[in-house]
Amino acid sequence: MTIDETIRQVPPGVLEQLRTLDTCTVSNAIERLDVRLRNEGFTDISVRCLSPSLPPMVGYAATGRIRTVSAPTAGYWYHERMDWWEYLATIPAPRVIVLQDMDARPGFGALLGEIHVHIGRALECIGYVTNGAVRDLPGIERAGFHLYAAGVAVSHAYAHVVDYGGPVEVGGLTVNPGDLLHGDMHGVVSVPAAIAGEIPKVAAELLAQESELIQLCQPGHFSLAKLRDHIERSGHASK
Repeated sequence: MTIDETIRQVPPGVLEQLRTLDTCTVSNAIERLDVRLRNEGFTDISVRCLSPSLPPMVGYAATGRIRTVSAPTAGYWYHERMDWWEYLATIPAPRVIVLQDMDARPGFGALLGEIHVHIGRALECIGYVTNGAVRDLPGIERAGFHLYAAGVAVSHAYAHVVDYGGPVEVGGLTVNPGDLLHGDMHGVVSVPAAIAGEIPKVAAELLAQESELIQLCQPGHFSLAKLRDHIERSGHASK
């Protein structure tokens, strides 16, 4: 399988820089660059980080849709779909698996567990984002795999991939194949590839402003006049 050349890739050096930033700072930088509305581009509280001790996750989305309540009509189970694994290889690495649970009761069963993670790891996948559930947490933690899900489940039930390679919605975030995702303990944000290279510089400026404001708030330094001056000079709200 060959990599999908229609996916806009970011230089490896930029990916490394993004890994040094927390997701809130990345979100703030995107807001400063004013490329989209402030109420879009990130997951909501229905999807939470289940791997908070790991450093930030940065990778390209491989998308699909799953069900777990009813058995698959074609007889393929949660790790037997070779076409699914072959599809993953068409997405640039590092890869983030993003699966929308389509059931009326998302998270009844869990598609992703320890076996799925190890196959994914072999395919240069680094994380998983779903509105459903995950299982086998100790084994996944040992693998150092990023997890973002609505919760955990005991069984995989009838977990199976319904389709893949199209847009999905997870936690209020619409994700297309190849989207660049950044995640940490706060959640996941989609990074527009067109401005990804600008984020580190803008983030550094924002962090410097925030550091100055925090210092201003220390005992013996604070006054409303200084606060007003900082706000007027920065021109933007800090986090």
